[in-house]
Amino acid sequence: MINKEFFAALEDLEKEKKLNKELLLSSLETGLASAYKKENGECRTVKVKLYPEKSKLEFFAYQTVIEGEPEDESELSLEEAKEIKPDAEIGDIIGEDVTPKSLSRIAAQTAKQVIMQRINEAVREQVAAEMNEKEGELVTAVIRRIDNNTVYVEIIGSQMEGVMALNDQIFGEKYSVNDRIRVFVKKVRDSGKGAQVMVSRSCAGLVKKLFELEVPEIRSGLVKIKNAVREAGNRTKISVYSDDPNLDALASCVGQKGVRVNAVVAELNGEKVDIILYTPNIADYIARSLSPAKPIMVKLSDDQKHADVIVSDDKLSLAIGKGGMNARLAARLVGVKVDIKTLSSETGMDQDSEEEEDLDKE
Repeated sequence: MINKEFFAALEDLEKEKKLNKELLLSSLETGLASAYKKENGECRTVKVKLYPEKSKLEFFAYQTVIEGEPEDESELSLEEAKEIKPDAEIGDIIGEDVTPKSLSRIAAQTAKQVIMQRINEAVREQVAAEMNEKEGELVTAVIRRIDNNTVYVEIIGSQMEGVMALNDQIFGEKYSVNDRIRVFVKKVRDSGKGAQVMVSRSCAGLVKKLFELEVPEIRSGLVKIKNAVREAGNRTKISVYSDDPNLDALASCVGQKGVRVNAVVAELNGEKVDIILYTPNIADYIARSLSPAKPIMVKLSDDQKHADVIVSDDKLSLAIGKGGMNARLAARLVGVKVDIKTLSSETGMDQDSEEEEDLDKE
């Protein structure tokens, strides 16, 4: 039953499934042992050992040596054990060579089922381990099906299926079967039926990775991303900085004639992207975060968790943004609650307050 052609077939299976030989042989040994026990009604523990270099295999049935009378065939009395092995002691495990000349078709089919189950499990575990390493990364995928607003993709270079829920999709973006898209790997979770890869196109992590892809200075660490916030399909705000005073982080991200940021915008299907130059001066940071609006003044609370931002009357709608989006994203980017007010609505304002900065004087 076991010959060179058989082991050659195992090598082909190893290459096809991208499994290591030890794992493949272990699965085969388990399957053959299960088939043998089922075929022969064997109660003893059966182990199979394959020898690829000799193109053969061996079956051994094991019994544990006990004191007194055995209760089943998995046990062996000390007296019986000494007939096999004179120096046998209580607790020893004694094996008997039970290698059959051949296995029946039913046993062979059982072995095949067990082997394939083990191999498939091993493949899932192996791929899941690979995907765990890709968590937080950008990958290319092909849309395979769309069901109840959930998009299922095949991740290129793996056998894993990615799941993109409705809240992980870009608002207004159209998806069609066989489309190639870039997705962000949010997490890999155990669904009970194996690992499930949760992917997204709506999270801020996608934008960070796109900038990393387009901007060599970010990849090298010369330019760093402080934070990124997003309302997918509408607007993203991302703040960047560099520890090198001779490097313009903002210009690096924009690129010559806007080529770098435009590449990111194109991948996001025209979503607006505001690149903010980070500064540790919170008032300045808040003002910059409200781009494209330019505030007149920022008044911080004592704990610096709240800011009143003053804008000219004609810039109020620009500062707030449609549905409050611009102000909302700015607050999330900086981590400070922001209230936007017009200059005309403010009276009795203390212009000399330490928390006030006249941004027109910059």
